[in-house]
Amino acid sequence: MISSTSNSRVKQVAALAKKAKYRRETGLFVVEGPRMFEELPEERICQVYVTEEFLKDPAHKKSAEKAGKKEIVTEDVLKAMSDTQTPQGVLAVARQYEYSLSDLKSQKKPALFMILERIQDPGNLGTILRAGEGAGVTGVIMDQNTADIYNPKVIRSTMGSVFRVPFFYTDHLQSMLLALKQEGVCLCAAHLKGKNSYDQEDYRGDTAFLIGNEAAGLTEETAGLADLLVRIPMCGRVESLNAAVASAILMFEAARQRRSPKKLR
Repeated sequence: MISSTSNSRVKQVAALAKKAKYRRETGLFVVEGPRMFEELPEERICQVYVTEEFLKDPAHKKSAEKAGKKEIVTEDVLKAMSDTQTPQGVLAVARQYEYSLSDLKSQKKPALFMILERIQDPGNLGTILRAGEGAGVTGVIMDQNTADIYNPKVIRSTMGSVFRVPFFYTDHLQSMLLALKQEGVCLCAAHLKGKNSYDQEDYRGDTAFLIGNEAAGLTEETAGLADLLVRIPMCGRVESLNAAVASAILMFEAARQRRSPKKLR
């Protein structure tokens, strides 16, 4: 049992939970809580840390054995490792996923990409992945200024979708958008200057939705590359929607259209 918060392994896990740079350097990330641990593929697990209290539940004990790399820690040690104020008894260190842009392109057709520029809120990013899995997206593409997808808050808010939806960070967003356009992908930007309502366009072919920063939206350069600018009509005095909410509306409209390919409305 690990009982000291000064243990080197405890410090390593705490650093993984708190520092994006350390996660990038090691290629590892932290998964917390029984629900997310159950979703984590066994082949990704490097180490599992559990408390004695967690193991008292037979179902928890069985799940903790799945990787064969279980280490018992005290409640205080788990709290020192954790990103949350009230850890739920289990924490795993896992290997990161490695996707290329070609991996996203090789998914089912027609393509449905979410392209995110400077999304900063971990909850928004995680919710976009979760909603994206539900809507059938083929991948999520992000610029380097978007939040770290392995941030523990992102991981938790995906509710497991981060383990199933392919994603990719690009160093050159505009160049990648131009390449997608040349391949016939329609770039559709959610934008306050959009002329048509989002539900008046056709998303049944290869489509990519562009979503910008929560406060500033898309940069002019990125919005200028879009084939379509669409708006989401709203009542009252609301000017714009949360990035994750806007993303979900667009993704599920595309999913609706693709379920009924012969008619849009």
